[in-house]
Amino acid sequence: MSKTVKPAAKPAQPVKAAAPTVAAAPQVKKVVLAYSGGLDTSIILKWLQDEYHCEVVTFTADIGQGEEIEPARAKAIKMGIKPENIFIEDLREEFVRDYVFPMFRANALYEGEYLLGTSIARPLIAKRLIDIARKTKGDAISHGATGKGNDQVRFELGAYALMPGVKVIAPWREWDLLSREKLLAYADKHGIPVDFKKRKGGAPYSMDANLLHISYEGGVLEDPNFEPEANMWRLTVSPEKAPNKPQIIELTYAKGDVVAIDGVKLSPAQVLTKLNEIGGKHCIGRLDKVENRYVGMKSRGCYETPGGTILLSGHRAIESITLDREVLSLKDDLMPRYARLIYNGYWFSPERELLQGLIDASQVTVNGTVKLKLYKGTILCTGRESKTDSLFDAKISTFDDDGGAYNQADAAGFIKLNALRLRIGANVNAQRAAAAKAKADKSAARKTAAKKPAAKKSVAKPAAKKAA
Repeated sequence: MSKTVKPAAKPAQPVKAAAPTVAAAPQVKKVVLAYSGGLDTSIILKWLQDEYHCEVVTFTADIGQGEEIEPARAKAIKMGIKPENIFIEDLREEFVRDYVFPMFRANALYEGEYLLGTSIARPLIAKRLIDIARKTKGDAISHGATGKGNDQVRFELGAYALMPGVKVIAPWREWDLLSREKLLAYADKHGIPVDFKKRKGGAPYSMDANLLHISYEGGVLEDPNFEPEANMWRLTVSPEKAPNKPQIIELTYAKGDVVAIDGVKLSPAQVLTKLNEIGGKHCIGRLDKVENRYVGMKSRGCYETPGGTILLSGHRAIESITLDREVLSLKDDLMPRYARLIYNGYWFSPERELLQGLIDASQVTVNGTVKLKLYKGTILCTGRESKTDSLFDAKISTFDDDGGAYNQADAAGFIKLNALRLRIGANVNAQRAAAAKAKADKSAARKTAAKKPAAKKSVAKPAAKKAA
């Protein structure tokens, strides 16, 4: 029976790699831009107009950065922005009252040092971007944060939490203007003014300022072993130039927040402004730190937070006499997690809000006054008092005769009960050690016995022959 011959299989054709696809720009009708009026955001404004062909709304916030913000209005108008699409707001009081003070109630420090000056400003800016987007019927927001930093995460997590469907345009993740030369060329091409300092290279590092701090990073600071020049610091004098006489200040606290300095009642923003002035004069609040960014890399930053450093010292002092030991301990346990949430951009997350509720509840009794001595970069608490909520009882804690307020004989039972687990553990460990020693001794005896040579067997001598 003949077999049917099958045709030879055709050689497999090589699989062609799919051509790379370029994501089309999302359709945007109106975008709200976080706009400072500086070179970078002015370039972004023009780029949005050219690339997205959309209406641009500018938002400029005064959060205490120490610069005039009204010039941003004229710059925006010159670039074709309608007056009704320009929003310039003074947010200093809201910033300190609703963001800085709640954070300081937690004694928040990122990685044990950083007072989160940049991190805590981003949720407020994100909130106002979304508020304005809703007001102007915008469908997108835009910011000038780079694709390497934490701020892109903070802005966008905040925006998505408040407006889940918002579009986000982050030019630094899209455009090819990734060098100073390209940025300047783009500015020249489109008639965007560039001041002399920017054209000559500007500062040897980048700065971010608000009412809580100034941060310095990038440029020459990218070498973590490079000591910044003395003239970099803007808010604080050097220890050498600080007064040779200390200054004592008194802070008045109500529910965990400072409400007066040296008996003078002040608003939240006024409190921080005054403490920055006082602390800066005494070199309070400098920090040079290598930190771990949320995006995965290490980054070196230098910070000046004079007022915030004083707030933290004072708050811990007033809590020391007004909070129960275990409440204070629980707050200390939760603080690193709370600080990471803020650093990583989760201000509007349910877990941060849950922690904030617990923290705020603990502050109901945090009332009183604290005296701090400031001297050449150091802060020393010299007194703390709460007439209504102090848990410090001198009658009990005194080393003198307490009149029977505390029975020292009770301490013996307290110590024995707390030592019970230690004594049980010690007994068990002793039993284990004894058993191990017995086992080792037995094993050593066997080895010694095995090494001894066996006794030689005696050979019987032949009987002597009798004499013939």
